[in-house]
Amino acid sequence: MNLREATRDDAGFLTDMLVAAVNWSPEWKKKSRRRVLLAPDTAHYVAGWPRPDDLGVVAEADGERVGAAWLRFFTADDPGYGFVAADAPELSIGVVAAWRGRGVGRALLRAAEDRARTAGVERISLSVERKNFARRLYLAEGYEVVGAGSADADTMVKILG
Repeated sequence: MNLREATRDDAGFLTDMLVAAVNWSPEWKKKSRRRVLLAPDTAHYVAGWPRPDDLGVVAEADGERVGAAWLRFFTADDPGYGFVAADAPELSIGVVAAWRGRGVGRALLRAAEDRARTAGVERISLSVERKNFARRLYLAEGYEVVGAGSADADTMVKILG
């Protein structure tokens, strides 16, 4: 597996990974790509990729993109689900189904954090459903619950050192 910086050419793939992240639970009716992009609450995670302060990484294996993690800054006027402050970018991450459980998510998470540190970012936030298996990864990687984003989700933050 190879990790590289996400570029403008990856915008469509980041959207695919956002759709995968939105549809993480097999218990839910799947939301279409169109529906994800028409909903402002989700579309703003990828709209206009990349903005000047966006950071992202893409994982590739066997010549194919298999996952992506990216950080985007939001404002209090247009917050993400895991918004804590304008100076704390929010993490989005998605891994192609066939590659889940193989360390891709952890590698992407660490690479995104490294890029954030290099850019001078002091903390990263995210929102994760409590039943999502990725929640265990975030806890293991040092993210802490700072509040409830909704009845079923937590907002988490990692201080980058």
